[in-house]
Amino acid sequence: MKTKSLVVGALAALAMSTTAFAQEVTLRIHQMLPAQATIPAQAIEPWAAKVSDESDGRIKFELYPAMQLGGAPPELFDQAKDGVVDIIWTVLGYTPGRFPKSEVFELPFMIPNGEVGSAAFYNYVQENSADEFAGVHVIALHTHGPGLFHSKDPVTSLEDLNGMKVRGGSRIISDMLAELGAEPIGMPVPQVTEALSKGVIDATTIPWEVTPSLRVAELVENHTGFTSQYGLYTQTFGFVMNMDSYNNLPDDLKAVIDANSGLETSRMFGRVMDNGDATGLSIAVNAGNNVVQLDEAETARWIEAAGPVVDRWLADMDGQGIDGQSLLDAARAAVAAEM
Repeated sequence: MKTKSLVVGALAALAMSTTAFAQEVTLRIHQMLPAQATIPAQAIEPWAAKVSDESDGRIKFELYPAMQLGGAPPELFDQAKDGVVDIIWTVLGYTPGRFPKSEVFELPFMIPNGEVGSAAFYNYVQENSADEFAGVHVIALHTHGPGLFHSKDPVTSLEDLNGMKVRGGSRIISDMLAELGAEPIGMPVPQVTEALSKGVIDATTIPWEVTPSLRVAELVENHTGFTSQYGLYTQTFGFVMNMDSYNNLPDDLKAVIDANSGLETSRMFGRVMDNGDATGLSIAVNAGNNVVQLDEAETARWIEAAGPVVDRWLADMDGQGIDGQSLLDAARAAVAAEM
């Protein structure tokens, strides 16, 4: 009887382990842009395919672009945190005040390109603002490439911006636009196409990579960038997973997610942004649009004019009991380490 019991117990254990090993899961990914946009098509979809392949098909994904599961872009982070969906990709600046220590990367003239900015941002967060991501499992943190102006009327000097209604994508960027003389209009990026076509805004600040999916080069003919080692601004993004969705995975599937999370995944998202910038620029050039690059002297005027934005951010941090200067120094050091 004892031998029979041992055999039955061993078979039961084997059955349980086989069931655990064979466990399959389907994860829903929700984000705000059309499926053909740069990050959805060239980062999220390949990432999902890679994870599925490395899990031998046991992790499957359902991709929901353009807010198909409901809500508005500023709600995406909480959709992941609260378990409404499993994974989201979002712009962190869409929830002002939610990530105060992380938004240092949105300050004017901070990063040279998406890949450097993304690696620097990921490393910075791990050391300085990981608490702002408590409650979710971080897959990637990244930035886009240099932000610039896309306008109906040409912007060839600082004065051309005076009174112009310009879309800003975050609190910091809108503050910068106001300091430069524009009238900032805050809105998530999916609203840009309609806002430009209906005259709600005269111009938008976005990187080149998102212009094709928004048809910006068809709606405006002028694009203005800068002669600087750093772009006018960037925005920060999170690709994050609900903590229960992660914790409920068996250890071997967690390991697959872990192998496709972190610094190198963040760097990949930034590299995709840079590739998208080249594509967006080429479309505008081929359309015969007016692509302006301000010279060094004019760029220096913009850098100086944007200076008070940094001062206000530092004062705001100090008012919250946060050492803003040390965070700014850490952010700049993280960028420099990647260059």
